[in-house]
Amino acid sequence: MSDVKNILLAGVGGQGILLASEVLSEVVLMAGLDVKKNEIHGMSQRGGSVVSHVRYGKKVFSSIIPEGDVDILFSFELLEACRYLPLMRKNGRVIANNWQISPPSVARGVQAYPEKLPEKICEMYPESLIVDGLELALAAGNPKTVNTVLLGALSNKLEFKKEMWLEALEKMIPARLLDVNLNAFESGCQVC
Repeated sequence: MSDVKNILLAGVGGQGILLASEVLSEVVLMAGLDVKKNEIHGMSQRGGSVVSHVRYGKKVFSSIIPEGDVDILFSFELLEACRYLPLMRKNGRVIANNWQISPPSVARGVQAYPEKLPEKICEMYPESLIVDGLELALAAGNPKTVNTVLLGALSNKLEFKKEMWLEALEKMIPARLLDVNLNAFESGCQVC
C-alpha cells in the first residue's frame, strides 16, 4: 500500500479550483511532505471542465493520479463530481459543493440535468460530504469565496493543522480579500 494520498479537484472554469489546489499544495509543503500537482484546464474560460490532481506523501513520483486511486474527490459542482466517480478508490470519499451548473446540452434543452446526484454520491461513497458552499459563502460576505468554504470543509478531513491552512490562505489570497476568505474558510470548517 502506497503512502501517497490522492486528491482530485474537479469543477468548471471560474470556480477557483486552481487557487484551491495551490492552497492545498502549499499546506502539504508546509507539513514537510512531497507534493505533485497537475492541472487540466479544458475550455475553462467558457465554463468547461477543470481538473487538478494533487498527490502527496513521503515521496511522490508522478503528478497524475492513477485510475482507481482517488482518495478524495473534491468537487465544486455535482455533475463534475459524478463525472470523476469512476476514478475513486472503493473506500474513497467525496466532498462536493451542492451546486448545479448546466452543461450546454442541458441549457439547450437537449438533455435534463440528472436528478438526486447528492443522494447517488452518498449511496456510492457513504463517507461523503455534500456542502452548500454558496449559502456559506454568502453568509461569509462574498459569493466568490465558495472555493474557500470548500477548503475549510476539506481541512477537517485531512491531517494538517488549521494554522497551516490559515498561513497558506494568507500567502495566496490578496490582502484586500483576505478577511472575507478567512470567514469563508471558518464557515467551511464548521461543516461536518
